Amino acid sequence: MQVIEKNPSPALRRFAWAVLAYFIATILWGTVVRATGSGAGCGDHWPLCNGTVIQQSPSLQTWIEFAHRITAGLDVILVLALLVFTWRGTVQHHLARWAASAAVFFTFTEALLGALLVKLGLTATSQSPLRAPFLALHLSNTLLLVAALAMTPHLLGRREGIRWRDLRITHAVGTTIGMLSVMIVGVTGSLAALGDTLFPATSLQSSLAEDFSSRSTWLLRWRWTHPTFAILASIFLIWVLIRANRRGGPWDNRKLSSLVVGLLAAQYLLGALDVVLLAPVWMQVLHLLGADVLWSALVVLTARLTFIPAATRATSTAAR
Repeated sequence: MQVIEKNPSPALRRFAWAVLAYFIATILWGTVVRATGSGAGCGDHWPLCNGTVIQQSPSLQTWIEFAHRITAGLDVILVLALLVFTWRGTVQHHLARWAASAAVFFTFTEALLGALLVKLGLTATSQSPLRAPFLALHLSNTLLLVAALAMTPHLLGRREGIRWRDLRITHAVGTTIGMLSVMIVGVTGSLAALGDTLFPATSLQSSLAEDFSSRSTWLLRWRWTHPTFAILASIFLIWVLIRANRRGGPWDNRKLSSLVVGLLAAQYLLGALDVVLLAPVWMQVLHLLGADVLWSALVVLTARLTFIPAATRATSTAAR
């Protein structure tokens, strides 16, 4: 007797998208924490704030950091709920289970890295040599977390190619190199933002002069790496968009490709404004929002082009 497999409910997929949106909001609030120098608002205590739960006469920095910890705590509840609902709402070996499990893993490593930043004093105005590498590692983990969360609703929406055995993987090497290059753009951007926070410029002229001054810290002298890697990564994006117009399995990728193009153009504009306006907090948040949405859209588009349902080849062959 043939077993009829039940597809995941649309409500589950909407919940998965909502979890991704909430996580991005939490990430943006984390940027506010860093940009306002509020990372030490709870002292070196973690997970408690200043050693207590209820704050007595808290400063603005304490409120900002404490609010971030509360929202981050809700992240754990939401991602665990997503994992449980995904396992209950999908068939055995469904790829969405892998994505949701990865999201849980990266959520806990995110919390661990955040705790280490606090316990090691790598917050607020700290200029420790350890801060930059820890921040780069933290941002890399964040991008992997967002990727796992974006993949979960995409996989929940698939009707074919939902297990490893149902897939054929195309251009794995090129895709891996390209996605890593985009991640490097994010990492260099976080380091540039850290330099703007620790060493704020008073004018555009002085900011550009600091980039080329031998007396400047390496964080400022290396700010050029962010736009440089952004241009190099755009080569990968162009390659992906060309592939999207040629093939994409059972999906019509034109709308998603247009979204990626629009977001990419917006990111270049926001990046230029960030430099001209000397990186105010609101601009850093807006720039990061665009980056997170672009990364999420790119992850889904790349998955459509790389993880092709094996049935697509069989159907195409039979049509000939």
